[in-house]
Amino acid sequence: MIRSMTGFGAADGVVGSARISVELRTVNHRFFSPSLKLPSALSRWEGEVRDALRKRIARGHVTVSARMERSADLGAVIDEARFAQYAAQLTALRDKYTLGGEIDVATVLRMPEVVRTGSEDDVLDGGAAALVAIVVAAASELSTMREREGARLAAVILERLALIEVAVERIATRAPERVIAQRDRLVENIARLTNGVALDEQRVAQEIAILADRLDVGEEIDRFRVHIAAFAGALRDGDDEPVGKRLGFLLQEMLREANTAGSKANDALIQRDVIAIKEELERIREQVENIE
Repeated sequence: MIRSMTGFGAADGVVGSARISVELRTVNHRFFSPSLKLPSALSRWEGEVRDALRKRIARGHVTVSARMERSADLGAVIDEARFAQYAAQLTALRDKYTLGGEIDVATVLRMPEVVRTGSEDDVLDGGAAALVAIVVAAASELSTMREREGARLAAVILERLALIEVAVERIATRAPERVIAQRDRLVENIARLTNGVALDEQRVAQEIAILADRLDVGEEIDRFRVHIAAFAGALRDGDDEPVGKRLGFLLQEMLREANTAGSKANDALIQRDVIAIKEELERIREQVENIE
């Protein structure tokens, strides 16, 4: 499945007693590059969020934004450990100094920091798995959008690739004609320069063979066809593995073959097709840069 590196996904859910909204945005990047913008209460789970994204996004700059809305009043919280500590200390002091009276609840609750306002930590207690589930849901929506965009990119690229293939076949047809024309021109030039003097036919044949070998672009055409087939196959039959880097490599190889064919052929018609091929390759490269 071809996936674009541009996309958006959002999801929300409940973590503890708070409602969390998560948004994911991605743009192209050579590697997986996350940028997390989490509320301070959620930052403790940044590692879990990053790992969840890494499993689902291979390449791209990923911006994660989260918002938190409390669905319940934090209210007051009694620190039971501190309550027990104060109660024990007060009881020990009463017994030590033989004081009268009972140690009641109200007395202990008035001690420092026994009763405090509830914190976000209390609201989000044990919420790592819940937060990751929300992030995964947003990533699923993001992946759907990236796949739709990837399918459109693949269709556009295949159209460009078809134009390249036509140009390559024109070069393949023109190349032998070019060799024959150069051979005939060489024979005519030799005959004119020698002015009827007998020549070594074997030497002439050798020179013609050398010329033909220098002008031959058959190997470049064959490799170009292989690269086109591999490129189209990666677009049409892509699996779950990212193919962007592979497509980038094949583009480099096709550009190399186009340059070599153009320099070897030394022909205006072939050069025209080579220029057209290179233009289409550049257009494809711009699209491939956005493929995961």
